[in-house]
Amino acid sequence: MTTLVLCVDRSNDIGRTAGLEMPIVGWEAVRSLVTDVGLADPEDSSVNCLLEALRVARDLRDEREETVVAVVSGGTDSLVGADRSLSAQVDSLVDTYDPDSAIVVLDSANDERVVPVVESRVRIDSVDRVVVRQAHDIESTYYLLKQFLADEELRTTVLVPLGATLLLLPILLSQFSPTVALASLAALLGAVLLYKGLAIDELISEVPERVRAALYSGRVSVVTYAVSLGLGLVGIFLGALAVTPQPDPESVVVQTMQFTYSAVPWLALAALTASAGRLLDELIGSDGVSTPYLNLPFGVVALGLVVRGFAGWFLQREGVLADPRLWEFVVTPQQRLAAFIVTGIVVSVVGVRVAASVSGETIDDVAQ
Repeated sequence: MTTLVLCVDRSNDIGRTAGLEMPIVGWEAVRSLVTDVGLADPEDSSVNCLLEALRVARDLRDEREETVVAVVSGGTDSLVGADRSLSAQVDSLVDTYDPDSAIVVLDSANDERVVPVVESRVRIDSVDRVVVRQAHDIESTYYLLKQFLADEELRTTVLVPLGATLLLLPILLSQFSPTVALASLAALLGAVLLYKGLAIDELISEVPERVRAALYSGRVSVVTYAVSLGLGLVGIFLGALAVTPQPDPESVVVQTMQFTYSAVPWLALAALTASAGRLLDELIGSDGVSTPYLNLPFGVVALGLVVRGFAGWFLQREGVLADPRLWEFVVTPQQRLAAFIVTGIVVSVVGVRVAASVSGETIDDVAQ
Protein backbone atom coordinates (compact mmCIF):
# COMPACT_ATOMS: atom_id res chain seq x y z
CA MET A 1 0.00 0.00 0.00
CA THR A 2 1.52 3.28 -1.15
CA THR A 3 0.56 6.65 0.36
CA LEU A 4 1.29 9.85 -1.50
CA VAL A 5 2.21 12.72 0.84
CA LEU A 6 1.48 15.74 -1.33
CA CYS A 7 2.55 19.29 -0.49
CA VAL A 8 0.34 21.68 -2.47
CA ASP A 9 1.39 25.21 -3.45
CA ARG A 10 -1.32 26.72 -5.64
CA SER A 11 0.21 30.21 -5.75
CA ASN A 12 3.55 28.85 -7.07
CA ASP A 13 5.56 30.46 -4.26
CA ILE A 14 7.84 27.42 -3.95
CA GLY A 15 8.44 27.04 -7.67
CA ARG A 16 9.09 30.75 -8.15
CA THR A 17 11.47 30.92 -5.16
CA ALA A 18 13.41 27.72 -5.94
CA GLY A 19 13.38 28.14 -9.71
CA LEU A 20 12.88 24.40 -10.21
CA GLU A 21 10.55 22.43 -12.43
CA MET A 22 7.64 20.81 -10.63
CA PRO A 23 6.76 18.29 -9.31
CA ILE A 24 9.59 17.59 -6.85
CA VAL A 25 9.50 13.94 -5.72
CA GLY A 26 11.47 12.04 -3.08
CA TRP A 27 12.67 12.52 0.48
CA GLU A 28 16.11 13.89 -0.39
CA ALA A 29 14.80 16.18 -3.12
CA VAL A 30 12.14 17.71 -0.86
CA ARG A 31 14.62 18.12 2.02
CA SER A 32 17.00 19.92 -0.31
CA LEU A 33 14.11 22.07 -1.48
CA VAL A 34 13.41 23.10 2.13
CA THR A 35 16.94 24.44 2.41
CA ASP A 36 16.73 26.35 -0.87
CA VAL A 37 13.36 27.95 -0.09
CA GLY A 38 14.34 28.70 3.53
CA LEU A 39 17.56 30.43 2.52
CA ALA A 40 15.80 32.44 -0.18
CA ASP A 41 12.92 33.57 2.05
CA PRO A 42 13.06 32.49 5.72
CA GLU A 43 9.70 34.17 6.45
CA ASP A 44 7.78 32.16 3.84
CA SER A 45 5.20 29.82 5.37
CA SER A 46 5.89 27.36 2.54
CA VAL A 47 9.01 26.26 4.45
CA ASN A 48 6.80 25.02 7.28
CA CYS A 49 4.54 23.29 4.78
CA LEU A 50 7.49 21.40 3.28
CA LEU A 51 8.75 20.42 6.72
CA GLU A 52 5.29 19.18 7.68
CA ALA A 53 5.16 17.01 4.55
CA LEU A 54 8.52 15.49 5.49
CA ARG A 55 7.35 14.88 9.05
CA VAL A 56 4.17 13.13 7.89
CA ALA A 57 6.16 10.95 5.48
CA ARG A 58 8.65 10.05 8.25
CA ASP A 59 5.88 9.06 10.68
CA LEU A 60 4.22 6.85 8.06
CA ARG A 61 7.57 5.27 7.24
CA ASP A 62 8.13 4.54 10.94
CA GLU A 63 4.83 2.66 10.86
CA ARG A 64 6.16 0.42 8.07
CA GLU A 65 4.06 2.10 5.41
CA GLU A 66 5.39 2.79 1.96
CA THR A 67 5.28 6.53 1.21
CA VAL A 68 6.11 8.90 -1.58
CA VAL A 69 6.57 12.56 -0.67
CA ALA A 70 6.09 15.11 -3.46
CA VAL A 71 5.58 18.83 -4.02
CA VAL A 72 3.27 20.22 -6.69
CA SER A 73 2.94 23.90 -7.55
CA GLY A 74 0.85 26.06 -9.85
CA GLY A 75 2.79 26.99 -12.94
CA THR A 76 1.00 30.23 -13.96
CA ASP A 77 -0.37 33.36 -12.33
CA SER A 78 -3.99 32.74 -13.39
CA LEU A 79 -6.11 30.51 -11.16
CA VAL A 80 -7.36 28.37 -14.04
CA GLY A 81 -3.83 27.88 -15.39
CA ALA A 82 -2.51 27.07 -11.92
CA ASP A 83 -5.21 24.46 -11.32
CA ARG A 84 -4.61 22.85 -14.69
CA SER A 85 -0.86 22.71 -14.03
CA LEU A 86 -1.52 21.08 -10.63
CA SER A 87 -3.87 18.59 -12.26
CA ALA A 88 -1.23 17.58 -14.81
CA GLN A 89 1.40 17.16 -12.08
CA VAL A 90 -0.91 15.02 -9.94
CA ASP A 91 -1.80 12.91 -12.98
CA SER A 92 1.90 12.34 -13.61
CA LEU A 93 2.49 11.25 -10.00
CA VAL A 94 -0.51 8.90 -10.05
CA ASP A 95 0.61 7.28 -13.32
CA THR A 96 4.18 6.85 -12.08
CA TYR A 97 3.67 5.65 -8.48
CA ASP A 98 0.04 4.38 -8.53
CA PRO A 99 -0.71 5.41 -4.91
CA ASP A 100 -3.66 3.89 -3.04
CA SER A 101 -4.35 7.09 -1.09
CA ALA A 102 -2.99 10.55 -0.48
CA ILE A 103 -2.41 12.95 2.40
CA VAL A 104 -2.57 16.58 1.32
CA VAL A 105 -0.42 19.11 3.19
CA LEU A 106 -1.10 22.83 2.63
CA ASP A 107 -0.59 26.16 4.37
CA SER A 108 -3.44 28.48 3.34
CA ALA A 109 -7.16 28.64 2.68
CA ASN A 110 -6.39 29.39 -0.96
CA ASP A 111 -4.61 26.03 -1.33
CA GLU A 112 -7.62 24.22 0.11
CA ARG A 113 -9.56 25.00 -3.07
CA VAL A 114 -7.32 22.50 -4.90
CA VAL A 115 -8.36 19.58 -2.67
CA PRO A 116 -11.28 18.57 -4.96
CA VAL A 117 -8.88 18.56 -7.92
CA VAL A 118 -6.55 16.12 -6.15
CA GLU A 119 -9.45 14.06 -4.83
CA SER A 120 -10.71 13.49 -8.35
CA ARG A 121 -7.41 11.71 -9.15
CA VAL A 122 -6.67 9.78 -5.96
CA ARG A 123 -8.45 9.04 -2.69
CA ILE A 124 -7.56 11.53 0.06
CA ASP A 125 -7.29 10.14 3.58
CA SER A 126 -6.37 13.38 5.33
CA VAL A 127 -5.87 17.10 4.77
CA ASP A 128 -3.17 18.65 6.96
CA ARG A 129 -3.20 22.43 7.05
CA VAL A 130 -0.09 24.07 8.47
CA VAL A 131 -0.67 27.35 10.29
CA VAL A 132 2.30 29.35 11.56
CA ARG A 133 1.38 30.44 15.09
CA GLN A 134 2.70 33.98 14.75
CA ALA A 135 0.82 34.59 11.48
CA HIS A 136 -2.48 32.85 12.22
CA ASP A 137 -4.49 35.99 13.03
CA ILE A 138 -2.92 38.00 10.22
CA GLU A 139 -3.59 35.32 7.63
CA SER A 140 -7.20 34.83 8.75
CA THR A 141 -7.82 38.58 8.66
CA TYR A 142 -6.29 38.84 5.20
CA TYR A 143 -8.42 35.99 3.87
CA LEU A 144 -11.62 37.48 5.32
CA LEU A 145 -10.76 40.88 3.86
CA LYS A 146 -10.13 39.28 0.48
CA GLN A 147 -13.52 37.56 0.57
CA PHE A 148 -15.16 40.83 1.60
CA LEU A 149 -13.62 42.71 -1.31
CA ALA A 150 -14.74 39.98 -3.70
CA ASP A 151 -18.41 40.44 -2.72
CA GLU A 152 -19.84 43.14 -5.00
CA GLU A 153 -22.91 43.85 -2.84
CA LEU A 154 -20.85 44.34 0.33
CA ARG A 155 -18.41 46.53 -1.58
CA THR A 156 -21.10 48.89 -2.79
CA THR A 157 -22.84 48.95 0.59
CA VAL A 158 -19.79 49.66 2.75
CA LEU A 159 -16.89 50.93 0.65
CA VAL A 160 -18.86 53.43 -1.44
CA PRO A 161 -20.31 55.36 1.57
CA LEU A 162 -16.94 55.17 3.31
CA GLY A 163 -15.13 56.54 0.24
CA ALA A 164 -17.70 59.32 -0.19
CA THR A 165 -17.28 60.23 3.48
CA LEU A 166 -13.51 60.45 3.18
CA LEU A 167 -13.86 62.64 0.08
CA LEU A 168 -16.40 64.99 1.67
CA LEU A 169 -14.62 65.31 5.02
CA PRO A 170 -11.80 67.68 3.90
CA ILE A 171 -14.26 69.73 1.82
CA LEU A 172 -16.65 70.22 4.75
CA LEU A 173 -13.82 70.94 7.20
CA SER A 174 -12.50 73.64 4.89
CA GLN A 175 -15.91 75.35 4.66
CA PHE A 176 -17.49 74.76 8.07
CA SER A 177 -16.54 74.17 11.69
CA PRO A 178 -15.53 70.63 12.76
CA THR A 179 -18.82 70.21 14.64
CA VAL A 180 -20.95 71.05 11.60
CA ALA A 181 -18.78 68.94 9.29
CA LEU A 182 -18.89 65.84 11.52
CA ALA A 183 -22.61 66.26 12.14
CA SER A 184 -23.25 66.47 8.38
CA LEU A 185 -21.20 63.36 7.71
CA ALA A 186 -22.95 61.46 10.50
CA ALA A 187 -26.33 62.46 9.05
CA LEU A 188 -25.21 61.36 5.58
CA LEU A 189 -24.02 57.97 6.82
CA GLY A 190 -27.22 57.52 8.80
CA ALA A 191 -29.30 58.27 5.70
CA VAL A 192 -27.30 55.76 3.66
CA LEU A 193 -27.70 53.05 6.31
CA LEU A 194 -31.46 53.67 6.51
CA TYR A 195 -31.65 53.71 2.71
CA LYS A 196 -30.09 50.24 2.51
CA GLY A 197 -31.54 48.86 5.74
CA LEU A 198 -35.14 49.72 4.85
CA ALA A 199 -34.64 48.47 1.26
CA ILE A 200 -35.69 51.85 -0.13
CA ASP A 201 -33.54 51.23 -3.19
CA GLU A 202 -35.64 48.17 -4.02
CA LEU A 203 -38.85 50.13 -3.64
CA ILE A 204 -37.55 52.92 -5.88
CA SER A 205 -36.47 50.41 -8.51
CA GLU A 206 -40.02 49.01 -8.58
CA VAL A 207 -41.69 52.43 -9.03
CA PRO A 208 -41.21 52.74 -12.84
CA GLU A 209 -42.67 49.29 -13.43
CA ARG A 210 -45.66 50.00 -11.20
CA VAL A 211 -46.29 53.36 -12.88
CA ARG A 212 -46.04 51.76 -16.32
CA ALA A 213 -48.47 49.01 -15.33
CA ALA A 214 -50.89 51.57 -13.86
CA LEU A 215 -50.78 53.71 -17.02
CA TYR A 216 -51.37 50.74 -19.30
CA SER A 217 -54.27 49.53 -17.16
CA GLY A 218 -56.00 52.95 -17.34
CA ARG A 219 -56.31 53.51 -13.58
CA VAL A 220 -57.77 56.79 -12.36
CA SER A 221 -55.56 56.67 -9.27
CA VAL A 222 -52.49 57.54 -11.36
CA VAL A 223 -53.90 61.00 -12.02
CA THR A 224 -55.26 61.49 -8.52
CA TYR A 225 -51.89 60.50 -7.01
CA ALA A 226 -50.20 63.19 -9.08
CA VAL A 227 -52.84 65.73 -7.99
CA SER A 228 -52.46 64.70 -4.35
CA LEU A 229 -48.69 65.12 -4.59
CA GLY A 230 -49.18 68.67 -5.88
CA LEU A 231 -51.69 69.45 -3.13
CA GLY A 232 -49.28 68.10 -0.53
CA LEU A 233 -46.50 70.36 -1.82
CA VAL A 234 -48.91 73.32 -1.71
CA GLY A 235 -49.77 72.47 1.90
CA ILE A 236 -46.11 72.30 2.90
CA PHE A 237 -45.41 75.60 1.11
CA LEU A 238 -48.34 77.42 2.76
CA GLY A 239 -47.48 75.93 6.13
CA ALA A 240 -43.92 77.22 5.83
CA LEU A 241 -45.22 80.69 4.87
CA ALA A 242 -47.50 80.74 7.91
CA VAL A 243 -44.58 80.32 10.30
CA THR A 244 -43.59 83.67 11.80
CA PRO A 245 -40.09 84.29 13.19
CA GLN A 246 -39.96 84.20 16.97
CA PRO A 247 -37.10 85.62 19.05
CA ASP A 248 -37.72 83.19 21.88
CA PRO A 249 -35.88 79.86 21.25
CA GLU A 250 -38.66 78.04 23.12
CA SER A 251 -41.21 79.19 20.53
CA VAL A 252 -40.36 76.30 18.19
CA VAL A 253 -43.55 74.62 19.40
CA VAL A 254 -45.59 77.66 18.34
CA GLN A 255 -43.96 77.62 14.91
CA THR A 256 -44.67 73.90 14.57
CA MET A 257 -48.32 74.48 15.42
CA GLN A 258 -48.53 77.35 12.93
CA PHE A 259 -47.17 75.09 10.21
CA THR A 260 -49.54 72.27 11.17
CA TYR A 261 -52.60 74.53 11.35
CA SER A 262 -52.00 75.94 7.86
CA ALA A 263 -50.79 72.76 6.16
CA VAL A 264 -53.29 70.21 7.52
CA PRO A 265 -56.26 71.24 5.29
CA TRP A 266 -54.19 70.89 2.15
CA LEU A 267 -52.55 67.66 3.29
CA ALA A 268 -55.96 66.24 4.16
CA LEU A 269 -57.25 67.32 0.75
CA ALA A 270 -54.28 65.59 -0.88
CA ALA A 271 -54.98 62.36 1.02
CA LEU A 272 -58.69 62.67 0.20
CA THR A 273 -57.88 63.05 -3.51
CA ALA A 274 -55.63 59.98 -3.49
CA SER A 275 -58.23 57.88 -1.65
CA ALA A 276 -60.95 59.08 -4.04
CA GLY A 277 -58.90 57.89 -6.99
CA ARG A 278 -58.38 54.49 -5.39
CA LEU A 279 -62.12 54.32 -4.68
CA LEU A 280 -62.93 55.10 -8.31
CA ASP A 281 -60.63 52.30 -9.42
CA GLU A 282 -62.54 49.92 -7.18
CA LEU A 283 -65.88 51.15 -8.54
CA ILE A 284 -64.73 50.73 -12.14
CA GLY A 285 -63.40 47.26 -11.45
CA SER A 286 -65.58 44.19 -11.53
CA ASP A 287 -64.79 43.00 -8.00
CA GLY A 288 -66.84 45.68 -6.24
CA VAL A 289 -65.78 48.09 -3.53
CA SER A 290 -64.26 46.79 -0.33
CA THR A 291 -65.11 48.36 3.01
CA PRO A 292 -61.65 49.84 3.80
CA TYR A 293 -61.70 51.95 0.62
CA LEU A 294 -65.14 53.34 1.57
CA ASN A 295 -63.99 54.18 5.08
CA LEU A 296 -60.75 55.85 3.99
CA PRO A 297 -62.10 59.25 2.74
CA PHE A 298 -64.18 59.75 5.89
CA GLY A 299 -61.22 58.74 8.06
CA VAL A 300 -58.96 61.25 6.33
CA VAL A 301 -61.43 64.09 6.86
CA ALA A 302 -61.99 63.13 10.51
CA LEU A 303 -58.27 62.94 11.21
CA GLY A 304 -57.67 66.31 9.54
CA LEU A 305 -60.38 67.94 11.66
CA VAL A 306 -58.99 66.56 14.91
CA VAL A 307 -55.38 67.55 14.15
CA ARG A 308 -56.41 71.06 13.06
CA GLY A 309 -58.54 71.39 16.18
CA PHE A 310 -55.64 70.64 18.51
CA ALA A 311 -53.30 72.97 16.59
CA GLY A 312 -55.93 75.76 16.71
CA TRP A 313 -56.46 75.23 20.43
CA PHE A 314 -52.78 75.69 21.12
CA LEU A 315 -52.45 78.78 18.90
CA GLN A 316 -55.57 80.34 20.41
CA ARG A 317 -54.23 79.74 23.92
CA GLU A 318 -50.97 81.49 22.96
CA GLY A 319 -52.80 84.45 21.42
CA VAL A 320 -51.62 83.74 17.87
CA LEU A 321 -55.22 83.15 16.72
CA ALA A 322 -58.00 85.54 17.64
CA ASP A 323 -60.98 84.24 19.61
CA PRO A 324 -63.74 83.40 17.11
CA ARG A 325 -67.25 84.71 17.69
CA LEU A 326 -70.53 82.86 17.19
CA TRP A 327 -73.19 85.55 17.05
CA GLU A 328 -72.69 87.38 20.35
CA PHE A 329 -70.73 84.61 22.06
CA VAL A 330 -66.95 84.32 22.20
CA VAL A 331 -65.75 80.76 21.54
CA THR A 332 -63.10 79.68 24.05
CA PRO A 333 -60.18 77.42 23.06
CA GLN A 334 -61.80 74.49 24.89
CA GLN A 335 -65.10 74.97 23.06
CA ARG A 336 -63.30 75.25 19.74
CA LEU A 337 -61.37 72.04 20.38
CA ALA A 338 -64.50 70.19 21.49
CA ALA A 339 -66.33 71.27 18.31
CA PHE A 340 -63.54 69.95 16.08
CA ILE A 341 -63.32 66.64 17.99
CA VAL A 342 -67.08 66.08 17.92
CA THR A 343 -67.23 66.90 14.21
CA GLY A 344 -64.39 64.46 13.52
CA ILE A 345 -66.15 61.69 15.44
CA VAL A 346 -69.42 62.37 13.62
CA VAL A 347 -67.67 62.20 10.24
CA SER A 348 -66.00 58.94 11.22
CA VAL A 349 -69.31 57.40 12.33
CA VAL A 350 -70.99 58.53 9.12
CA GLY A 351 -68.22 56.85 7.17
CA VAL A 352 -68.78 53.58 9.02
CA ARG A 353 -72.52 53.75 8.37
CA VAL A 354 -72.05 54.54 4.68
CA ALA A 355 -69.53 51.75 4.24
CA ALA A 356 -71.84 49.30 6.01
CA SER A 357 -74.86 50.25 3.92
CA VAL A 358 -73.00 50.09 0.59
CA SER A 359 -71.22 46.80 1.28
CA GLY A 360 -74.20 45.17 2.96
CA GLU A 361 -72.30 44.46 6.20
CA THR A 362 -73.31 45.27 9.76
CA ILE A 363 -71.58 47.97 11.77
CA ASP A 364 -69.99 45.32 13.98
CA ASP A 365 -68.49 43.64 10.91
CA VAL A 366 -67.10 46.97 9.69
CA ALA A 367 -65.60 47.71 13.11
CA GLN A 368 -63.90 44.33 13.15
